Parts: sequence; structure tokens; C-alpha cells
Amino acid sequence: MGDTVSGPVVIDLGLERGEPETYERPGRPTTPPWFAPAILAVLVLLLAGASAPLLQSSTLTALLRVPIGPGDPYTIVEGGRLVAQSGGTLNSYHLQSGELRWSVRQDIPVSRLRTASGLLLLRPWGRFVAGTTAISLATGGHQWRNQHNVLSFAGSSLLFAVDDVRTSSGPGRRVENTVQVVDPVIGNVRWEVDLPSTAVLLGVPGPADTQPRMLLVRDDRIADMYDVETGRHVASRALPAADYDPDNPVIAGGVLLLKHPGPSGTSVSAYDLADLRPIWTKPVPGTTRVIPCGLLACLTGQYGVRAIDPATGDQRWQRGDWRDVEQDGTALIGYAGSKPVALADPETGRTVVELTGWDLVPRSPGNGELLVTRATSDGTRSMVAIAAPDARRPRLLAELPTGTGSCQSAPERLVCRSSYGELVVWAYRVATEAG
Repeated sequence: MGDTVSGPVVIDLGLERGEPETYERPGRPTTPPWFAPAILAVLVLLLAGASAPLLQSSTLTALLRVPIGPGDPYTIVEGGRLVAQSGGTLNSYHLQSGELRWSVRQDIPVSRLRTASGLLLLRPWGRFVAGTTAISLATGGHQWRNQHNVLSFAGSSLLFAVDDVRTSSGPGRRVENTVQVVDPVIGNVRWEVDLPSTAVLLGVPGPADTQPRMLLVRDDRIADMYDVETGRHVASRALPAADYDPDNPVIAGGVLLLKHPGPSGTSVSAYDLADLRPIWTKPVPGTTRVIPCGLLACLTGQYGVRAIDPATGDQRWQRGDWRDVEQDGTALIGYAGSKPVALADPETGRTVVELTGWDLVPRSPGNGELLVTRATSDGTRSMVAIAAPDARRPRLLAELPTGTGSCQSAPERLVCRSSYGELVVWAYRVATEAG
């Protein structure tokens, strides 16, 4: 991947590290021809029988350095691309080679770069500023502009132009006036729905891998579901009174789950996504949030974290030592307070990798793995490691230079801001274990 970058002292992970002894080979043989193979065989046997694995060397090499201001955003997009705003310019780089793919002048100040359907969706900075400009991720060329804020939902190539009631994130968004379904190629409106008041907007998967659907829950608690491709009204159902915040309701395991007040406290109700038919309602005392956990749903709150089967409501596992969970791709991260403590198996809740003392790097390198960082006790240096399901502890990758922070990860790449006003793309090679 490249030459190893020198840096600060490595924090001790409790594993032996060091370079093997080296020997100079004589100018001509001074031993019988069988001697070297015999010694090599002995060394292989000794290493194979060692009680502790040896950590082989890994590298962290600066592949690319891009000037960037403290307020300039950047993002890693599908296809192994890095898009960064530097002053008034947008630049796109190939993460594997560091090659500049395109560079365009950008006069719209933005605080976040959002992508969808092969587009970069630029929304002007400011809480109450509306409008979205679409730029091609392939070429940087201007595609179209919509006067509303344009959103995307997983599973649908079409986009949704809305007027936000308030700034929010997550799977639920409160919108008003009109919801337009937009063709991402030319930006024209396929169809639209007028709203008499405000509503919560969600994208939901269609049954049996059919086309995705759009769900609108109006202020009168009537939920209307539409086929995204055609605009056909599919189903309607009155739902219980609830807060309908950005995290409620949620989709988990192919089921719509709504947390709401019940006869004796908090309850959760499940609805079929095919026709919004009620499936079950159960009391869940002490629950504050419902979160997707792989194919299960996790209830967090007073009793820690409980995982239930979305199809039946039956409990599968419980972790009283956790207070929250987060799903990152196929990975499930358990939290004790605000800090991650475990990379876990979503099906069982069993801890796969201990993360106590480590901080997560946003985005994932894939394969259920995570990149994590940890500062030294004096706070002057930090290191980066990989948390993989096949190891109980994070495996050290390398040290990070002083002043490195605000990182994102991609397969074999780590992208971080530097205190020197640079965005650095690091290439790394995963350390392997022998023995």
C-alpha cells in the first residue's frame, strides 16, 4: 500500500510489538545445505505453538492531501469517491488512486454534502433556506435545481422534494405543503401529494422485494401509503396517538413499529407493510426508543437494551449493561452512556469485540468491521485500530499524527482532517495474525 509513515509513540494495547531480529547473510555458504531448511522448520514449529499471536506490521500511508477550511464539508460516496469542498471549489477524488476526477466552481455555501442516485444534492447553508441543486457525481456537471429540499430513501432511485417543518434527521421527517416525487435524471416531478397540514414522511420497503413505498402520517393520525413508482394509493390506516418524532415510527425486520402511550404505560404496535394491517400490540414499560437491530428491533430505556422479534413482539435477548445501541451497516454497537463498549452480534446480543475506551470512526470499511481511535492517557497522541468480528480486541493499525481528527473510513482508507488545514487520505493495510 505504501511506505510506513512515521509518527508518535503507539499506545500499548496489551500486545507484544516489535521487530524480529535480523541477520546478515554471509557472502558464501558456511554451513551444510540442509542446515537452513532445518532451522526454518524449527522456527515454524515454534511460532505455530506460541501461546500468543504475533502482530505483523501494518502501514498507514498518506495517499492524498487536500487543502480544506475548518467549515468546509467533505463526504465519502459509493464507488470509492471522496468529494470535498475547498473554499469555492468542489473536488472529486478516486479513493484508491488519489486521482482528481473533476473540479468545479461552487458558489453555494453548504454545511453538509448529501448524495443520492448518483447525484450530489447541495442545500444552501442556513436553517430556513430552501432549494436543492443537483450535481452529477460522475462529472461534476449541473443537472437540475428544485425549489424544495430534496431527500432520498434507501431502496428507491426516485427522490422526494419537501418543505421541512423543522430540521430533523433519521427515518422520519415532518413535512408540510406538498411532497413531490422527483426523477433524479432530469429533475422533473413524476407525481405529488398535497398536504392539508403537516405529516411525517417515511420511505418503506415494498413486500417481497417489490418497489418501495412512501408512507405519510398526517396530523389526524391517518397513515397513507403510496407506490413510489406510480403514485398509486395502496393503503390507509388510523394509527394511535404518538409523538411521531424523527425516530418514531421505524422500520425493523420488514415491519412498521410505532411507540405510543398504552393503557398502562408505553406500548409498541406493529403493522404489516403490505397493507398497514395491525399485527400485535404489547406493553413495553420503561422504553424510550425503538431502533432497528439487524433483523430484530431493539428497545432502549430504563431496563437497558431488549431485542424483540418484529413479527411477534417476543423478546430474543436483553443487555442490562447497555443504555443504547447503534446500527452501522451490518454491525451493532452497544453503548454504556455516550461511549461505545461493544461490537455485538445483532441476533444474540453477544459481545464480539470489546470497545471500551475506543471511539468510533464514522462510516464503515465493510464486512461488519469498524475503525476505532483511542487517545493516549496524556491526550497528546492517538492511534487507530480495526474492530473485526474475528478478534476479541481491536487490532492496531497505526499511530495517527498529532492534530488529526474528524475522520471517516472506507475500505482500506481513512480520511481525516489535519490541524494544518488539510484533508488527508490515508491508505492502510490490515495487520494479520500468525500462529
